[in-house]
Amino acid sequence: MSSDSQQPQPPEGATADTTTLLLCGARLTDGRTVDVRLSGGRIEAVGTAGSLPAHGARVDLAGYLLLPAPAEPHGHADTALSSDCPGPVSYATEDVQRRATEAALLQLGHGATALRAHVRIGDVQGLGPLEAVLQARRSLRGLADLTAVAVPRLLTGVAGADGLAMLRDAVKMGAGVVGGCPDLDPDPAGYAEAVLEVAAEHGCPVDLHTDGDDPARLARLAAMAGGLRPGVTIGPCGALGRLPGDAAGRAADQLAAAGVTVVCLPQGACGGTEVRGVAPVRLLRAAGVRVAAGSGALRDVANPVGRGDPLEAAYLLASQGGLRPTQAYGAVSGAAREAMGLPAVRVEAGFPAELLAVRGERLSGVLSLAYSRIVVHRGRVVARTSAVREYCDSAAALELPRQGRPDARP
Repeated sequence: MSSDSQQPQPPEGATADTTTLLLCGARLTDGRTVDVRLSGGRIEAVGTAGSLPAHGARVDLAGYLLLPAPAEPHGHADTALSSDCPGPVSYATEDVQRRATEAALLQLGHGATALRAHVRIGDVQGLGPLEAVLQARRSLRGLADLTAVAVPRLLTGVAGADGLAMLRDAVKMGAGVVGGCPDLDPDPAGYAEAVLEVAAEHGCPVDLHTDGDDPARLARLAAMAGGLRPGVTIGPCGALGRLPGDAAGRAADQLAAAGVTVVCLPQGACGGTEVRGVAPVRLLRAAGVRVAAGSGALRDVANPVGRGDPLEAAYLLASQGGLRPTQAYGAVSGAAREAMGLPAVRVEAGFPAELLAVRGERLSGVLSLAYSRIVVHRGRVVARTSAVREYCDSAAALELPRQGRPDARP
């Protein structure tokens, strides 16, 4: 079975990292200050600050909030970082691989240690972009876990026969998820049915683009998706909130009953849909729908200024979507990982060592000013971003804390 519902495995030809790393003096969201010992890619122990002996390397996290690492459930690796390309965008294998790798590293620096990338197949490029993204996945082993979603253009009628054959070939090549854009096919219901059929054949998750502007279409999709394992995700559903309240409510109830996950895109649109806007997150959550948040376009034509930053997505859900900071961060961490079929992460012994340390004392402050970050993947530090803010000498007289560390003075 090829699926990102499986637990990530160590790099090819390597065993799991057995080194020990001690994270010292980290603050947790419950206010405790702790030491966290990592070993073998998992959290081995959590104790009060100073209580755990170091058997290997140490990282001082005084002044940092330690969180489960976010994940990216909706990116577009083949088109990422292409908005500034002079002339037509190149889909040569080496160019797509370079863009996909750079985009993944950028998002890893933000904190996302697992990424799901939608990749268009068919048309002139055929399976070339998918091959390039799979090469990028191999080059990123040990740094981040990248899964490709195969996105065919058409799947119904005479024109769709080639797309359906190519979708099956994509799964055999290594695409871990089957997806697409039913709204763009002449027969949206037939398109969704074809994707679900291929997913059932290969035991793959499904991840479909839809604006969510047609209640009847959503009802049919929910009816078809109910009970499919390892799961069905749709997004970004930006038009769902524009439906009349009763229609939107019924659609939310149907999606919840079918176990369909919705991935919203608070930072902007993506190339797979036509409607801009964010799904009605509070309505969906109230109905019992699992709601995750992704980045969507990362500096491509659909969003030339896309940042691909999970913490910005959480910030927007809190500042504009009406969620509490804990709920907003959960959408880009726990809910995103669950949508991708990944094991849960908590800062407790026994859980995977997929962690993000951000300078700050509380989650609300972290979502507001998330500058300095340390990213841990499989028990080792894989990315570090340090931000330093300086003021002129006269500011020193104010004697205010700097960068969230109460013991640091200008």
